[in-house]
Amino acid sequence: MKKVGIIGAGNIGCAIAKGLVTFGKMDPSDVYLSRKKKELLSEHRKQGFSVTDNHRLVRESGLVFLSVLPGQAKEVLLDLKEEFKTGDKILVSVVSAVSIREINEWTGNKAKVVRIMPNTAIEFGASMTCIAGEDEPVVEMVKAIFEPLGQTMVIKEQLMPAATIMGACGIAFFLRFIRAVSQGGIQIGFHAEEAGMIAAQTAMGAAELLMKTGNHPETEIDRVTTPMGVTIAGLNEMEHFGLSSAMIKGIVKSYSGISELK
Repeated sequence: MKKVGIIGAGNIGCAIAKGLVTFGKMDPSDVYLSRKKKELLSEHRKQGFSVTDNHRLVRESGLVFLSVLPGQAKEVLLDLKEEFKTGDKILVSVVSAVSIREINEWTGNKAKVVRIMPNTAIEFGASMTCIAGEDEPVVEMVKAIFEPLGQTMVIKEQLMPAATIMGACGIAFFLRFIRAVSQGGIQIGFHAEEAGMIAAQTAMGAAELLMKTGNHPETEIDRVTTPMGVTIAGLNEMEHFGLSSAMIKGIVKSYSGISELK
């Protein structure tokens, strides 16, 4: 797409914008940004992004991202309904708990709608982006746009709530785990910045092992646990205090609340 627009350019919206420029090789001036408080986009304007209002954004863009809160989506799209009458716009929704059926209704069934769920690592080309839609060629086009920005997966729309928890909320879950590891590192002798670097790099290495080998996590765990060794002693102590159970319960708890977002 030559020009894209991002309605609701907050944390995830701006992360997408930066990812498209850095890894999608787009010119910042071809990325239109809008949000209620335009002053919060002043730095992006200085970086060359086109900051504008929602109506001009849709008119100028072939591909429009909707990145607002679930409770705001209906009002925003109804206000823009006339702008989608041309029938040539692709509307990519990053909004949790709002279905393709609802988006079609609010836009008069004139836009080609795809739902995605990336995460904030998209800014650095490391997102896990799940994609769902009813028009296969359009889904494939959106998938191609996001492939340089990390990993992509096409899923059924009914799995979007689960993708939100695992892929988007999951960033916070893993960050909290890395924080805990770094805190342990401080207690056993490292300075905070040293412990943080070791924890983050080791987490990245663990993820790369799984991505590159395709192995089950337990396969790689078995490679570094020896009989009566310190690794298995630490793992067992963590499990005694419910590490795996706590992670599973947290994911399920987040999932149970996603229907209440609207």
